[in-house]
Amino acid sequence: MKRLNTVLAVLVATLAMSTTAARAQAGDATKGERVFVTQCKACHTLERDGASVAGPNLYGIMARRSGTARGYGYSEAMRRFAIEWNDQTLAGYLRDPKGDMPGTKMVFAGIRRPDQLADLIAYLKEATR
Repeated sequence: MKRLNTVLAVLVATLAMSTTAARAQAGDATKGERVFVTQCKACHTLERDGASVAGPNLYGIMARRSGTARGYGYSEAMRRFAIEWNDQTLAGYLRDPKGDMPGTKMVFAGIRRPDQLADLIAYLKEATR
């Protein structure tokens, strides 16, 4: 009986941790909007046909190839990498833009906190479609 209780306790703890990890990975778009406003909005717009400011307009970024949005002069590195933006590629880039894509023009140190990164990506997925 003791062994069964121990096994059940371990299973419950594992399930709780995996649920928490999944939630953290999924991100919260409401919190992500705050991250965008404080860290991205000075250089990027999100609306369809929005202006490119210091950085490109991000409307439709998900599933778009890097360096291809109209109206912005991308770095050679961004065009050459030609990656498709998705949750994983965007997370890698936003975590450390210069490390992920040497030669990029983006002047941004990156988002180090995994929760903020997940929140921002959740927001971008909603706000740019």
